[in-house]
Amino acid sequence: MALTPSQEIDKFIKELTDWRGKWVAQFRTLILKTAPEVTEDWKWGVPVWVCNGNVVASGVFKDHVKLNFFKGASLPDPKKLFNAGLEAKETRAIDIAENDKIDEVALKELVRAAVEFNMARKKK
Repeated sequence: MALTPSQEIDKFIKELTDWRGKWVAQFRTLILKTAPEVTEDWKWGVPVWVCNGNVVASGVFKDHVKLNFFKGASLPDPKKLFNAGLEAKETRAIDIAENDKIDEVALKELVRAAVEFNMARKKK
């Protein structure tokens, strides 16, 4: 029997037994609390959070976790959280290494902005 997207994400986090799993779990909680209208999806083997289109995905690599904002180039980033994929046409990413500290307030603002950007596209 196929797993639901949320069950896939649960499994993904559980199988990441180091700091990366904890980080993805924390981000998942942050995004679901910040933007309760977002739904979880499972695409390309990674967690994706969706609201009127893809909002953000979380990938894991050996030495970092990546938060990829699908419309990041269109979002305000006053705290300069985006540190990867800066040359991409539409996306922007945040790469987080094990001991990095991230500004949670700024990250919540970025999540809200991404959801609001997607919702504004629906109204056109």
